[in-house]
Amino acid sequence: MRVTRPMLALTGAVVALALTGCGSGGEGQGDGEGKVPVTATGSLERLAAEVKCKPNVQTDADEIRQALCGNGDGKFVLATFATDRGQREWLNGAKDYGGYYLVGRKWVAVGQEKTVTRLRSALGGTLEEGSEHMNPGGSHNRGDHGGDGPHG
Repeated sequence: MRVTRPMLALTGAVVALALTGCGSGGEGQGDGEGKVPVTATGSLERLAAEVKCKPNVQTDADEIRQALCGNGDGKFVLATFATDRGQREWLNGAKDYGGYYLVGRKWVAVGQEKTVTRLRSALGGTLEEGSEHMNPGGSHNRGDHGGDGPHG
């Protein structure tokens, strides 16, 4: 079976919605607001080990490797990409479905806001938020767009 980028983006977005839940109101107050480490790099398994999860690999293709993970911080999707461009294309498609994204160099973690905020304390990276019309309780609707740089 040939895996296409739009199919991968859609798969990722569906999994993201399943994990984040439509309309879940995150409590992101103060979670992981300490110092952010240097952004982690490496394979899917290395990143998963950094956050103490055993990855359940769902997609293992040349362009993307994607796994379901869970640890004390919650459930999330962890994906690694062969190229920066492939990662950005995936993110652009997935963010149309809402959700919260922790983004590093050639990797993304997707989950509830509080989960990805906590993962950031181990993996570093940049927090990004999906489409405002798909995140009813998201910062887009609160008017507090992060304050630590642009979303994108």
